Amino acid sequence: MKKLTLLPHFLRTAGQLTGMAAWQTGRLFRKAAASALDSIQDVLRAEVKKGNAKLVADFLTDKALPTARTLLLERMAARMLVRLGLRGALASNVIGWVLPFVVEQMVKVGHRTGFFEKIRTHDTVQEGLNRLEELKQAVWKRLAPDHGTGAEVLADDEELPRQLPA
Repeated sequence: MKKLTLLPHFLRTAGQLTGMAAWQTGRLFRKAAASALDSIQDVLRAEVKKGNAKLVADFLTDKALPTARTLLLERMAARMLVRLGLRGALASNVIGWVLPFVVEQMVKVGHRTGFFEKIRTHDTVQEGLNRLEELKQAVWKRLAPDHGTGAEVLADDEELPRQLPA
């Protein structure tokens, strides 16, 4: 009789060889996603500082020329490679699935928040950099949500919530 398994053999053995439990891979994914987000942010900030805010908006809306898109993606991948510290096929595999995922999430958040219209209407470089930082924070909330704790970042001038008596 044939034994039916839910996981393919190579996936089961890969998990056993690494010696990691399922809950431990979440930390690694968050690290890879944070590295990808930082790498993307570095490249896009450099382009905005050069005065190419329209190129950044076009890249994120998939309207950029193929050569510009390829060049930006190569820069992002190179920065992520340095941040992760991995080598060889493992590095290219991780970058190959994490980087497009994070860029896709960045595009979704950008459309939802109206980022693309805001960055096209603002003329100064500093406003463009501030918008990119806002986009990064919104994307990170989407990639690593804080479910169940109720923790939130308060503004500096906001009053602290009352604490319950002990």
